[in-house]
Amino acid sequence: MSKRDYYEVLGVSREADDKALKSAYRKLAMKYHPDRNPGDEEAEAKFKEANEAYDTLKDPQRRAAYDRYGHAAFENGGFGGGAGAGPHGADFASAMSDIFDEFFGGGARRGPGRGRGADLRYNLDITLEEAYTGKEVEIEVPTSITCDNCSGSGAKPGTQPTTCNTCGGVGRVRAAQGFFTMERTCPTCQGRGEIITDPCEKCGGTGRTTQNRTLSVNIPAGIEDGTRIRLAGEGEAGVRGGPAGDLYIFLSIKPHEFFQRDGADIFCRVPISMTTAALGGQFEVPSLDTATARVKVPESTQTGKQFRLRGKGMPIMRTHQHGDMYIQVVVETPTKLTRRQRELLQEFESESSGENHPESTGFFARAKEFLENLKG
Repeated sequence: MSKRDYYEVLGVSREADDKALKSAYRKLAMKYHPDRNPGDEEAEAKFKEANEAYDTLKDPQRRAAYDRYGHAAFENGGFGGGAGAGPHGADFASAMSDIFDEFFGGGARRGPGRGRGADLRYNLDITLEEAYTGKEVEIEVPTSITCDNCSGSGAKPGTQPTTCNTCGGVGRVRAAQGFFTMERTCPTCQGRGEIITDPCEKCGGTGRTTQNRTLSVNIPAGIEDGTRIRLAGEGEAGVRGGPAGDLYIFLSIKPHEFFQRDGADIFCRVPISMTTAALGGQFEVPSLDTATARVKVPESTQTGKQFRLRGKGMPIMRTHQHGDMYIQVVVETPTKLTRRQRELLQEFESESSGENHPESTGFFARAKEFLENLKG
């Protein structure tokens, strides 16, 4: 006797959700449970029929298989081939495997033996001046390239790889285990799908050779330390005609003699003499645009005073704007004084008052008060 449709058994539509399936099954299970119908063979059969239907439809994968192939999806344990495997045979097993590929994100199958080449990394050091102006540099990269003797096939010129008999050129083999089909790399061709009986003498059958390549890299103006530049397809050649990997260039900017960088702004510490700080004056500093910048120092300038030069910083990438340059002055105490210089300084000190040194005068006054409060 042929089996009834599982949806018909549960009394639900084919679009029923999990909640509707569960509710319908519970009603039937309560109605036909053997404890409620002792000795009733018809009730027992309907109870088993409902159990079988619900066990199949509550599982998303089994339900998908049933919706597509009906009861044939589970005949002889599922994917068994040969006689008695159901009307679909091996084709059915293949189709069912495709369903599970969709569920588990298998997507398109990989081409046999044509693996993507590895990505490469190249560390490139540049100066701050080069980052400011931008430039084009040439780098030499040791990498695997497609063998020019066999054009990447791995086979000796004049010959061709042969299709693997074990996997039929797919690169993977399947084995049925109950309801599931397990898939693994072909042990004969190692997933390539092809066997090379007469390998290329130059590459030894790998389809690739090692060679230094010279590449031109464009460094844009304003690029920052740690930037990664990707050159698509410039990595290692793919295996037997597969796509090449990418080359990633990691940029590092060398420390500079004068400047420190923070984004688009640059900073410079400039020592000035004590007399320049006291009386005022001016000085010139270099800038990255090859010009010099003049800074005016007002009288009574203290250490740490910062001057901003607009537009003298780094270019901002993909714009016509620049950051700023910040000059921080450090007042330098004179050293190796002559006798006359010492006399002049002592004379200056004798003529000085608290107004000439407001910070130090204020500090020591507060310190004295602090100590007196502690003692009090």
